[in-house]
Amino acid sequence: MDASLESLCAASETAPLLHNGQHSRGPAPGARVLQPQAAPRQRVQRSQPVRILAVRRLQEEDPHLRTSSLPAIPNPFPELCGPGSPPALTPGSLPPGPAAAKQDVRVFSEDGTSKVVEVLADMTARDLCQLLAYRSHCVDDNSWALVEHHPHLGLERCLEDHELVVQVESTMASESKFLFRKNYAKYEFFKNPMNFFPERMVAWCQQSNGSHTQLLQNFLNSSSCPEIQGFLHVKELGRKSWKKLYVCLRRSGLYCSTKGASKEPRHLQLLADLEDSSIFFLIAGRKQYGAPTDYGFCIKPNRVRSEAKELRLLCAEDEQSRTCWVTACRLLKYGMLLYQNYRIPQQRKAMLSSFSTPVRSVSENSLVAMDFSGQTGRVIENPAEAQSAALEEGHAWRKRSTRMNILGSQSPLHPSALSTVIHRTQHWFHGRISREESHRIIKQQGLVDGLFLLRDSQSNPKAFVLTLCHHQKIKNFQILPCEDDGQTFFSLDDGNTKFSDLIQLVDFYQLNKGVLPCRLKHHCIRVAL
Repeated sequence: MDASLESLCAASETAPLLHNGQHSRGPAPGARVLQPQAAPRQRVQRSQPVRILAVRRLQEEDPHLRTSSLPAIPNPFPELCGPGSPPALTPGSLPPGPAAAKQDVRVFSEDGTSKVVEVLADMTARDLCQLLAYRSHCVDDNSWALVEHHPHLGLERCLEDHELVVQVESTMASESKFLFRKNYAKYEFFKNPMNFFPERMVAWCQQSNGSHTQLLQNFLNSSSCPEIQGFLHVKELGRKSWKKLYVCLRRSGLYCSTKGASKEPRHLQLLADLEDSSIFFLIAGRKQYGAPTDYGFCIKPNRVRSEAKELRLLCAEDEQSRTCWVTACRLLKYGMLLYQNYRIPQQRKAMLSSFSTPVRSVSENSLVAMDFSGQTGRVIENPAEAQSAALEEGHAWRKRSTRMNILGSQSPLHPSALSTVIHRTQHWFHGRISREESHRIIKQQGLVDGLFLLRDSQSNPKAFVLTLCHHQKIKNFQILPCEDDGQTFFSLDDGNTKFSDLIQLVDFYQLNKGVLPCRLKHHCIRVAL
């Protein structure tokens, strides 16, 4: 898929871009293009030497008075006339020009702390995220995002990496602010397009062969005509009522049908234009706007600051449908710029891989089940053998902790030992938060497979809860303490696999999915600025 998209990216680099990142639209097929008449070619006038008439007239009046007889005026700067002389003005001889415009921007974190950053006029959202990650001593894994948050409107969106921070702030109201947080799903649709575009919502165009790779190419190619269709709840402008309408998204805008599910031109009515608008998520749509579902999004014109009357509010039936609509709007609005934003960090990482120390990754490609029983390790490809090795590894941890206790060392499983509280120092542990709060954090940082966090259980004070995302759905798994020979272990599967502390449990399920629907891949993190 990357090879086909790379070829499309190279072809699109020659097309001019508008100010919003879209390619300029050419004339419609079959339309006659009027060529401007060329002006008659004029003869090129080359410069001619200018004669000094005063000297010539002086020579005609007095033939004895010639230019050669006039006293020569000495050259006060002979060093400037030589062929090897240096330039008259050195780079440091001129006064410094006007400095680039700077502006102070305040950025907030998830815990309410903030930091004022001096931002240049040409600084992009990606540049600012890199700066904040560096100052916060965080790992810059290209998943940090700058969020435009409007609390008075109940809207928020992640800025695209190429957007200018100062330009976006100029369209924000005084109550609005920037947030710095993780967003693992920012470019996930390039990796797993089948999870973002359900078959029922995609209208295949003529040049498509029905594959998701071809669908992405159609979105990125400005000359193609992809289409997303389905039913949405639409809020009427200036009213509190919502209507369920058949809506289709095209490159020219978002349309609704005035007659059932008909897509005839005479039955389509324009709802919103994407060119001068931005796509936001509704934070509390039910409470603030009376939305019929929790899966609302909004198309907000850039000129609107604090007025809610001109917002085009929409609601989908489920999370997958809303993600499909929002992703399609981003692709149609920005096109190839999104793919370039996705590829640039990867290309930069590939260039620097030979000069930097590799960072431990928990991706699906780097963590596999291994067998080290022989002289050399091997990858376990059989799922049944991998599950058996996982159980054996869990029992091996248990035997090691038992042997340490027999040798006289303090048991790491004692309630007062460090192992009972060491997990509180980990970024993936969020302490005493509610189920609703944990789900909100997962949604904010991206509904991708393997995104997780751990928290204290509300129903059992001695237990913990693992909150995990899989197939854009959030699931909770209770981690219960169990005793064996006077020692306390933690287990997810009713004691079949036991761990002495939560750090061992997380490390194990990052390598093996076990009873979970997928392995732990990304952890939710909150940083203090």
